[in-house]
Amino acid sequence: MPQNIGFQLSRVPRLWRAVLDRRLAPLGLTQTRWITLYHLWRLGDGQPQCDLARAIGVEAPSLVRTLDQLSEQGLIERRGCDQDRRTKRIFLTDEATPLLQQIDAVVDQARAEMLAGLDAEDVAHLTSLLSRIEDNGLAIQAREAQE
Repeated sequence: MPQNIGFQLSRVPRLWRAVLDRRLAPLGLTQTRWITLYHLWRLGDGQPQCDLARAIGVEAPSLVRTLDQLSEQGLIERRGCDQDRRTKRIFLTDEATPLLQQIDAVVDQARAEMLAGLDAEDVAHLTSLLSRIEDNGLAIQAREAQE
């Protein structure tokens, strides 16, 4: 088994984000902001703040400042939850739609370039392998959390 596979697995997401960051910079978006907007768009409106944080992979308090900035830009709004007053649900505004369409176009183009030379079968196989590695990692985390 190659010794550098762990390094490759960590380097690819950094490269992916670096390409997207460079291409999204002209839209005035930091990495944190575009990732938050993009996840909210993909997950759907009305996500509880804690679920959005979990999907992005950050702690909920870390997301607060980004949400404040996006709210100030008029791209999201927070609304209370009828079932739990402590919970805030996050919604995209109409102003966010054109920006998200631009983000999506940039992401699609970058994805096509990053996956150049791979056919649909290669991509499906890669996806399957990455899912298996992710599942193994989650199982290790769960097992070690119980120890």
